[in-house]
Amino acid sequence: MKNSALVVVDMLYDFIDGTLACQNAENAVKETLKQIDKLTKGQGGEEHEILDTFPILFVRDQHPADHCSFTEQGGTWPAHCVAGTHGGEVHEDLKPYVREELTFDKGYDKSLEQYSGFEGLNTAEQTLGEILELLDTTDVYVCGIATEFCVKNTCEDLLKAGFKVHLLKDCVAYVTAEGHLKALEEMTSKGIVID
Repeated sequence: MKNSALVVVDMLYDFIDGTLACQNAENAVKETLKQIDKLTKGQGGEEHEILDTFPILFVRDQHPADHCSFTEQGGTWPAHCVAGTHGGEVHEDLKPYVREELTFDKGYDKSLEQYSGFEGLNTAEQTLGEILELLDTTDVYVCGIATEFCVKNTCEDLLKAGFKVHLLKDCVAYVTAEGHLKALEEMTSKGIVID
């Protein structure tokens, strides 16, 4: 798995069991943990050493309370993933793998809708693409929530940036099953590998 990385998109409580709970979310978290075990197998040692050989990067929706995407502001979605709330936190089972420098927040500007992890920044104001380049990544494995929106947008931007993109289909949750299948078809047609 040399030169590979895993990108975990929006595995946050509001998308799992909160205001925007998605289908298959709890299962997607379980399957992601299985994948992490599989991808890091035989790499013994401390968790921080494992992450050095197989980086795991997190993308998080982190909105201000008056974000433009919220229905109260005339947007499409109920309020979700407000920065500093439980709903905006990564699922506790995945927390041991979260490292600040490999976590990218998006949606923090109240006037911007951001679906792609490529639009997020870490605390050093670096982008997902910049960090993946620094890590000499060629293959990116993607999981997360929701297939039709943030997962799809992130996968497509990774592909445009020249990475080989693998979507882990058992490790995603979605708004509707129909939308999920349509998004998978669209991604396949663009050259994203569905694993």
